[in-house]
Amino acid sequence: MSWKGRRVLVTGADGFIGSHLAEALACAGAHVRAFCLYNSQGKLGWLEHSPAGVRAQLDVRLGDVRDARFVEDSCRDVEVVFHLAALIAIPYSYIAPQSFVQTNVDGTLNVLEACRRARVARLVHTSTSEVYGTPDSLPIRETHPLKAQSPYAATKVAADQLALSYHLSFGVPVTVVRPFNTYGPRQSTRAVTATILSQLLDGGDTVQLGRLDTRRDLTFVADVVAGFLAAGEIAGIEGKVIQLGTGRSVTIGELFEAACRVTGKKARAVQEERRMRPEASEVMALESDPSLARQLLGWQPATPLEEGLRRTAEWMHEVRDSYRADFFYA
Repeated sequence: MSWKGRRVLVTGADGFIGSHLAEALACAGAHVRAFCLYNSQGKLGWLEHSPAGVRAQLDVRLGDVRDARFVEDSCRDVEVVFHLAALIAIPYSYIAPQSFVQTNVDGTLNVLEACRRARVARLVHTSTSEVYGTPDSLPIRETHPLKAQSPYAATKVAADQLALSYHLSFGVPVTVVRPFNTYGPRQSTRAVTATILSQLLDGGDTVQLGRLDTRRDLTFVADVVAGFLAAGEIAGIEGKVIQLGTGRSVTIGELFEAACRVTGKKARAVQEERRMRPEASEVMALESDPSLARQLLGWQPATPLEEGLRRTAEWMHEVRDSYRADFFYA
């Protein structure tokens, strides 16, 4: 199916994955309504880095997903909605959990109600692998029990279940996409991959990290966007939860070593207490089973880890001014 001429809304279009997705849809010929968080400067987040020609094609709406009337207006006359707007910084969720409930749960409810009224053809709702917590076994399949180990994860469990309940209760055509650890250009340095690369590019002889023994399934952002696009157009997947991951995991220590190789930097990893989760909140391993995505979406990631790290490092080197050196990205 072609995206050309289709009317699409992307919530969270100013964010990391959302900006890449909005660009990809616009380049594919879709009429893209880009829902970005209102701010007094009129800034568009990472869409500021989009090519001017692409950005000019976007119908930008500055607002807040917590505002039900604004969300409903944004969903009007739209065929497909990609819902990515969320608060995602796990450390911040320990400090301000109510903000996460209001944005991730109440905001998702607003999107669901708006899509129900607008009778959209597809709502792609964004989940996270954090909903599994430390799993009982690997690899993790979509049927694995959910275990929220942070306020952030708890709000995403709630949002996912709301989305699925709206499909069962009201027939809203929801598909839940559950990315594992996405990385790539435009990622905040609160994320482990970006913080490793940022510190290496700064040239110090040490890199401050949390635990080095936790394992993560890392998927390059362009591959994740391809999964979202497939989830937005393939028929018969309403009510499904579909993971997007590589099916392979590395420890944070191994990730650090790979980042050193691609940047050509020599450094030593040291433990930074501020970056550590409370012990009982630490998720020790996340590794997907991507077989359902292959079966239903015809999707599989195409970018090897070191290639993705190289592309991310090159981009971060070019835009170092976009990151504040005096700000701690927890």
